[in-house]
Amino acid sequence: MTDAAFPTTGYLAWQFSKIIAGRLERELRAEDLTLAQHNALTQTARTPGVSAADIARRSGITAQSMGAAVSQLVERGLLLREPHPTSRRSMCLYVTDEGRATATRAESILRRVESKTTSPLSPDDKKALHEVLYRLVEELNPDAIVGAEAPKTMPRSTE
Repeated sequence: MTDAAFPTTGYLAWQFSKIIAGRLERELRAEDLTLAQHNALTQTARTPGVSAADIARRSGITAQSMGAAVSQLVERGLLLREPHPTSRRSMCLYVTDEGRATATRAESILRRVESKTTSPLSPDDKKALHEVLYRLVEELNPDAIVGAEAPKTMPRSTE
């Protein structure tokens, strides 16, 4: 074994991701949603007319998995599919009124889980965690934060 720090940052990030995803999955069952369905619903609410492929890129999952999630939401009447105006291969997604209400309730669940999961942190630590994660995601998967607002006090790199 080397002197390298363990657990590594990557390992800790992976563990935190698993913990919060598991908690979200359990809590979202109240709305009969999976994480993929929640992502599809909230991304469509934020960017009406988005395609399932775009949501898959933002969410970091396969187009096939997102397609299945979207199909289930369409069947439940939470999303609508409409032909893309310029591409025969793509469909535009829109949230129905029922879908918007479900997305609002799911967002409350997400905030509650996030609050519980980060409860050991001070308000300043929570803000710092958010800012660091935002910067990393913005750099590594900028599609994931389309439609999101950058934290107001986030320092920008000059490099």
